[in-house]
Amino acid sequence: MVSKIDSSVAPCDNFYSFACGNFIKNTKIPDDKSLVDSFEAVRDILKDQLKTVITSPVEDSDIDATKAVKQLYSACLNQDLIEQRGLKPINDVMQRMGGWPAVVGDDWDESAWSWQKSILDCRANGYSNDFLLEFSVATNLADSSKKIIGLDQTDLGLAQPFLLKGVDNAVVSAYNSFQIDMAVLYGADRKRAEKEMKEALEFEIRLAKISLPTEKRRNATALWNLFSIKEFQQKYPFNDWLSFFNALLPPVSQVTEDEIINIYDVPFFDQVDEVFKTTPQRTIANYVMWRVAAASTNYLTEKLRERQLGYAKALIGQQAEIPRWKECIDTTTSNLEIAVAALYVRKYFKEESKAAALTMVNAIRDEFEDILKKVTWMDKKTCEAALVKANKMVTHIGYPDELMDAKKLSDYYKNVHVDSDKYFESHFSIAKFKKDLDYEKLRQAVNKTDWKTHSNVAVVGAAYSSIENSIRFPAGILQANFFNAERPKYMNFAAIGSIIGHEITHGFDDQGRQFDVDGNLRDWWGKSTAEAYLEKAKCIIDQYANFTDAETGLNLNGINTQGENIADNGGLKEAYLAYQKFVKANGKEKPLPSLNYTPNQLFWLSSAQVWCSVIRPEDLKKRILTGVHSPNQFRVLGTLHNLEEFSKDFSCPEGSNMNPIKKCQVW
Repeated sequence: MVSKIDSSVAPCDNFYSFACGNFIKNTKIPDDKSLVDSFEAVRDILKDQLKTVITSPVEDSDIDATKAVKQLYSACLNQDLIEQRGLKPINDVMQRMGGWPAVVGDDWDESAWSWQKSILDCRANGYSNDFLLEFSVATNLADSSKKIIGLDQTDLGLAQPFLLKGVDNAVVSAYNSFQIDMAVLYGADRKRAEKEMKEALEFEIRLAKISLPTEKRRNATALWNLFSIKEFQQKYPFNDWLSFFNALLPPVSQVTEDEIINIYDVPFFDQVDEVFKTTPQRTIANYVMWRVAAASTNYLTEKLRERQLGYAKALIGQQAEIPRWKECIDTTTSNLEIAVAALYVRKYFKEESKAAALTMVNAIRDEFEDILKKVTWMDKKTCEAALVKANKMVTHIGYPDELMDAKKLSDYYKNVHVDSDKYFESHFSIAKFKKDLDYEKLRQAVNKTDWKTHSNVAVVGAAYSSIENSIRFPAGILQANFFNAERPKYMNFAAIGSIIGHEITHGFDDQGRQFDVDGNLRDWWGKSTAEAYLEKAKCIIDQYANFTDAETGLNLNGINTQGENIADNGGLKEAYLAYQKFVKANGKEKPLPSLNYTPNQLFWLSSAQVWCSVIRPEDLKKRILTGVHSPNQFRVLGTLHNLEEFSKDFSCPEGSNMNPIKKCQVW
């Protein structure tokens, strides 16, 4: 803690610079990263832990799921074989999909291609089938015990805010150069690639222009538009939707024209047919095959990967590839997350962490419930419903017990096959396996406590699910900077405690509040209470929108970040008040040696130092333009500006930088 503090900055002037100043001055970002912060530090610890369990020799006693983990990691490490195989694996796939026109040239057969077939081909070969429009089997928001088919706008290859800036934007230009160079590496003539990939980019920009911006996707009710397939077919006759859906779905999930589906972005479908009709088939095919190529790069040759790194430099400032073993850990974990998690928790998870974290969850939830009881702007009926929702919020900590059941693991992975000589094919076969499982759930009742849904625990993160009304703190985050049972409680309440409060508060942010105690999309708010809430949320929106990042010159997006900002503000306040109750019940804790601060001041210092970070300007700009989180410094400054308890503990005069007269508070 001492090493991070810059004591030349007054705490009441800029608490982030005070708490993190020396960390920022003395931290060099490694070439293979675009960011260094607490989360990245713990992820590095986690990677070392995972390396120990994943690289242990294959034993006869290993179940098939464990063998698959070790084989996939081995396949990833075998760069000599990957180089030897070259582009053959991807060329075989592209040939099956009709070829990349810019690469094939004049011999490309347009008569054998359609945008519908390209989506089905992506699905069959383990790629995302969302490159032109998004198809999903998702939880029914109106009845979260069931699943429903969803259709949505396309998943773009470059974030919409960049694409809308046009081809002259530096990032868009770097993206187009990447497209062109990749086509050339696949064998295209450069002049042809320049012409055709520019046209593909212009097509993607057209898709971006008819897509809803993120700011307009926060109201779940506006994204809930039900049709029968028959009604949808009549409204949008440009495709045979029933046949298309059934071709995407497995046999157990076939549908009829009476099936009810949800259309998230109706205006997109009002316009996309015109975009498809007025764009040459060849251009759409070039775009789809570019997306296939981009999704394949990590599993192929070094030449492709080097060019991808060149693009990463422009997009996020990353200067070098991450060490191969780290990439292989990441890839293995993302492909076989449940099997990897089982290996991890057996060796590294401390059971006492689960009990200690649960005690904190209960204390902080109690504090949130106390806050609910005290707010003056809620009517009685809405407040009672909110209390029930908070009280019934399900907690998932550490890992589910079933993760230790070898038979359950074996059954889950019985259809997964990994060939340690075929890294590329192994990855995409696993991707197809996962999509099959997703789509098979259409006719299954939703089990909100399904162990498989909560078994991806070898990660550094936490989450709230509005559909489950649950909070989740996986094994991977309950360590190091965030939690340690041996250190003072003010440090734990400030670090993991504020994250616990953050996730609880998500149930009552601008999006979470739209769902009831059972995870159903339902307006359970009294009219005057809802109006008061929106006024308080607007204060947060405007406050953060007025923050300007000095390095990029960009203002924050107060609308896109409002949910996270509301959760940050509420979570830190709840953790602090819960700690005060702990002290009242257990007595004052000792301060830390060589730090001349009270336990309360050390709470605020610990909470701020969770967010100490250094970040490359390119990545910072990308996050401000496209992210839902405020940059780390504003996650500290914004919350502390609004908390009177902070200003009191540091004796910040009213009107000082850290104690502005106008404060915003939702919870």
